[in-house]
Amino acid sequence: MKTETLAQNVNTTTDRTPNSLPLPSPDQLRDAIPRTPDSKKTVNHSRLEIERILAGKDDHRLLVVCGPCSIHDINASMEYARRLANLAKSVEDEIAIVMRTYFEKPRSVVGWKGLVYDPELAGASAPNNGLSIARRLLTQISEMDLPCATEFLNPVIAPYLEDLISYGAIGARTAESQIHRELVSSLSIPIGMKNDMQGDLQSAVNAIQSANQAHSIFGIDTQGAPAIIQAPGNPYAHVFLRGGHQGPNLDRQSIQSATESLASSTLKRPIMLDCSHANSNKDYRNQGPNAINATQLFLDDSPEIAGIMLESNIIEGSQRFQAGNKHTYGQSITDSCIGWNETEMLVHKIARKLKFRRDR
Repeated sequence: MKTETLAQNVNTTTDRTPNSLPLPSPDQLRDAIPRTPDSKKTVNHSRLEIERILAGKDDHRLLVVCGPCSIHDINASMEYARRLANLAKSVEDEIAIVMRTYFEKPRSVVGWKGLVYDPELAGASAPNNGLSIARRLLTQISEMDLPCATEFLNPVIAPYLEDLISYGAIGARTAESQIHRELVSSLSIPIGMKNDMQGDLQSAVNAIQSANQAHSIFGIDTQGAPAIIQAPGNPYAHVFLRGGHQGPNLDRQSIQSATESLASSTLKRPIMLDCSHANSNKDYRNQGPNAINATQLFLDDSPEIAGIMLESNIIEGSQRFQAGNKHTYGQSITDSCIGWNETEMLVHKIARKLKFRRDR
């Protein structure tokens, strides 16, 4: 009797069948919004530059990935990109700058999931428009000779954007995922793989070992058809230290521990340092000191440090996302960021330190 009552009150699978909307194939979107000769040149050249830094062949420069926590306003993002492109030119002998252009946001529970899902900030999904807007923005930024970085969260989205990305990241929530390790194996992009939310490094080391190998992957090809993708392995997958619930991990001891863990797994790989997130104790004002300390560690004979990441925007701090409402121009609606003035001063300070060492 109890079983019958339960069956009467529970919706059947048929009642919960999701609706589906058509998507263009990756090739169709690439044809509609193609790479220009300048954007293609930027991507190809910057990938090689980043690979040289990661391989230790360009050991006097640091990689700095810098930009908004998430992209939500195209006009503000373009203004930020123009400023960053000018800044990048002024320090190019000491620093290779890449702009953070994050279109997907992982959520512990729920929240705004990023521009590709909700480009109108209306609290509703519009992924067709979101993918087009993201691709067009990446093309415009890379035409400025400014390379772009992003986090790869949904593997289905990767083939729509990856040809315009120069540096990628796999986040703390997904670095342990076999699907994301396989995705990294298939990408011709240097990828930083973050330690897990607790701060455990072994998850990132395991992720690199997996991503370094060839895989056969169930996925879609660039024509949008289901396919077995033969991924060759990614030799430029590397550790990205972002801290964790146990505390920050961008100090000398943590970096040495990471180097030893990599060596014990027969991996000689560089290390990227996230100056934000748990390494800043979730206080954006700690990013500046973290960046200077990381630079000093690099100069004090820590060549395994390849670079740093900063969350930066035009206006410091953050604001609450409110669906359908107007937001403050140039300010984050996700994590808090340092403002442009601090960003500019910080980058120049790092460049001066590196130049002083180089000119000695």
